[in-house]
Amino acid sequence: QVQLVESGGGLVQAGGSLRLSCAASERTFDSYAMAWFRQAPGKERAFVAAISWGGGSTYYSNSVKGRFTISRDNAKNTVYLEMNSLKPEDTAVYYCAADRYAMGNVRAIEWDYWGQGTQVTVSS
Repeated sequence: QVQLVESGGGLVQAGGSLRLSCAASERTFDSYAMAWFRQAPGKERAFVAAISWGGGSTYYSNSVKGRFTISRDNAKNTVYLEMNSLKPEDTAVYYCAADRYAMGNVRAIEWDYWGQGTQVTVSS
């Protein structure tokens, strides 16, 4: 069972930056693909970005490509989401997810393990 804990959310003005972190309990963290999803009020959980086991492959939704960067540090069992040029429409609860086999899959149902989420609010 993989336990995930997100941190780093908060309130930021449009155009600003935030870095989210997700710490994993699993000692075999480097065998899991990791992803970030987000969910705005009244909307379904949406894919943001994913990174492969070793970090060599990344994948982004079109809405964040060029503004967000996903990375991981396997020595620290942590995955990050660097968010730049934030927009009010980026406001959502951001969730970290893990799965051994879901790399490249943008459907939330395909990812097995989830954190509790961290709120990101971008003011205009």
